[in-house]
Amino acid sequence: MIPKFPFLSFPQKSQSTSRVFQPARRDFLKLGALAGGGLMLGVTFQCSTKDGAQVFSPNAYLSIDADGTVTIIAHRSEMGQGIRTSLPMIVADELGADWSQVKIVQAVGDEDRYGNQNTDGSFSVRMFYEPMRRAGATARYLLTKVAAEEWGVDASECKAEKGQISHTGSGRSLGFGSLASKAQALELPDPAEVILRDFSEYKLVGKDTPIIDLKDFVTGKAVFGADVVLPGMKTAVISRSPVVGATISSYQDAKALAVPGVLKVIKISGAGIPPGLNKPLEGLAVIADHTWAALEGRKALEIVWDMGPNAGYDSRKQLDEMKASTQNDGMVRRERGDFKSALTQASRVIDRVYEAPFYAHATIEPPAAVARFEGGKLDIWAPTQHPQWAKESVAEATGLPLADITVHVTLLGGAFGRKSKPDFVVEAALLAKETGLPIRVQWTRDDDLHHDFFHSHSAQRIRATIDGSRRLLGWNHHTVFPAIGATSNADELHPSDGELGLGCIDFPFEVPNIRIETHESAAHTRIGWMRSVSNIHHAFAICTMMDEVAEACGKDPVAFNLEMLADDKKLTFEGEIKGDFGNYGESLEEFPWETARLKGVIRRVAEESGWGKSMPAGSALGFAVHKSFLTYVACVVELRRDSAGKITIPEVHYAVDCGIAVNTDRVRSQFEGGAIFGASIANTSAITLKDGKVEQNNFDGYRLVRMPESPRKIHVHIIESSRKPTGVGEPPVPPLAPALANAYYKLTGKRVYQLPFSLS
Repeated sequence: MIPKFPFLSFPQKSQSTSRVFQPARRDFLKLGALAGGGLMLGVTFQCSTKDGAQVFSPNAYLSIDADGTVTIIAHRSEMGQGIRTSLPMIVADELGADWSQVKIVQAVGDEDRYGNQNTDGSFSVRMFYEPMRRAGATARYLLTKVAAEEWGVDASECKAEKGQISHTGSGRSLGFGSLASKAQALELPDPAEVILRDFSEYKLVGKDTPIIDLKDFVTGKAVFGADVVLPGMKTAVISRSPVVGATISSYQDAKALAVPGVLKVIKISGAGIPPGLNKPLEGLAVIADHTWAALEGRKALEIVWDMGPNAGYDSRKQLDEMKASTQNDGMVRRERGDFKSALTQASRVIDRVYEAPFYAHATIEPPAAVARFEGGKLDIWAPTQHPQWAKESVAEATGLPLADITVHVTLLGGAFGRKSKPDFVVEAALLAKETGLPIRVQWTRDDDLHHDFFHSHSAQRIRATIDGSRRLLGWNHHTVFPAIGATSNADELHPSDGELGLGCIDFPFEVPNIRIETHESAAHTRIGWMRSVSNIHHAFAICTMMDEVAEACGKDPVAFNLEMLADDKKLTFEGEIKGDFGNYGESLEEFPWETARLKGVIRRVAEESGWGKSMPAGSALGFAVHKSFLTYVACVVELRRDSAGKITIPEVHYAVDCGIAVNTDRVRSQFEGGAIFGASIANTSAITLKDGKVEQNNFDGYRLVRMPESPRKIHVHIIESSRKPTGVGEPPVPPLAPALANAYYKLTGKRVYQLPFSLS
């Protein structure tokens, strides 16, 4: 049995509901930041289940003070994607607030108050767009009703704009603050009475809006995980098991304790094998007055490790074994027609094997967390994408009840999925509870690279059969990589349905015979999800093969992709997929897989990039198209080779259909960053393990693209749409590497089958 998607907690919107409600004032007094609110509304975004009962959880709170200040609690984690800006923008536009009077307060991790706070999977905007609209519209309804009653006019004659209600006939106006307390006394309207604004009325949504944290970022006032300082705080660094599953046989800490400033050495027990997605590795923590002493103390530790069953692990050897396995029949995960029959009838078969390495998240701010244990209660400050999971994991590790643990969410810096795993948070909690001291656990860059939850390496074999009329009639895709679920369950040897639903089994092209297969592969290190997850390697293999098949069929790649998408239709893959197609947690009714939208981005990127134009000598364009996280993206990369043979990336063009682009500034920013991220995946970055240990130590060994290697210009062409918003954080990454590889072939005549590959 293939386990279901075990790692990305996509909420099922088809099973959820939302409502606006009036919480008791005592609930707001507990929140502190909203205690002075005149009008206070709670918002629930989904219905969760506890002990078999349906429980409504308020995910965010909105208040309007007497001075007109609109305060919104942001329950999502900010990591540069602008979610602390984008969601409040939606509320503010529906409300008619003055954006300069909107204040954002970061929520602590609390499922009872805020429901799902996991900021993963590019679903924050798509999940909360409608409920946030309804929250703002409900507050506007109440304020408008109070003003209309005061003036003795019909509410339809009033409008809310720039923080006030005005009467169109008389020109009278009242600020939100003066109406707030009376609005609080009203009963909430029937939801059917609340009319949402037309998109054309929005002043913020669909336009460029600077993120609220921008000034703090550029002036150095922003507080990230490593910036938290508590009175009497001590610093801890940890010598962790160099091989996953290794345990400490014995150790000597006398030399470490002799380092000036070192206070204690404490053992942290690991989970063993499997290591788990939320547990620390085994290690020795050195606690000191300051970071230098902690680092020097760690160097002085004398540890004898039992390296365990992964001691002889070699990632290169496993990758060779994975590639070899694709030559055999695997477990069929999708089937249409009869590929083996198509194989015997083919006039030409293109048979290619693709490989990609392990990748590290390499966030610029390595993990860090601060914990304080006082009076039986634990307070934690952490750059976490998933505060509730962190809280639950800390409770499990410390034995403390959830009610005695508070997780304060700092700004994250980069995260990319790494900071949803709470192992570093648990480390800080254990040490604070053990010592009774405020503790900051600080990871170094080499800690981060050695002990990440890596994006798995992969091998893929694709066979494409072409008939005598140069038509693509058969597609056989073998994919093999250690599953993320294996980090928690060592018996999980095949990719899950969810991992295959990320760009593999949802192959959208009109090929009569399709067969998709997986093979066994065990995990020997910690595997996790990284920005766009399995879409990374699936898009690389599929998009480069489609380019090669187009050439074999005598077709232009753009024209060939459009042709293979055939008539406009909604894809369901019904009767073909041997398992579940998760569709990123959404129903196909609400978020259909539409080939017309994929064609739309193809045509747009071809137009904007000048595809088909005559290129100067030493220049070439490459194309790729891929749908991920419900967003349709096409990409064209230009390469140029100078007289000295140096190859650069002058331009990248993206066309993106993400439905309503709530904050176009952030959409462009995500795609610009995604292009850089994708270029690193394609050209410079790779993690390898030998004798169970990661061989790379810092950015000299695990290289990110430098400025001269990065795209010089990145153009992001957003398709105007009134459709429901979809994800934008992860979709930029998958098509970049294959578009780059295809451009490299056009320029050099050399096909790319292995990542990373060097442009030099």
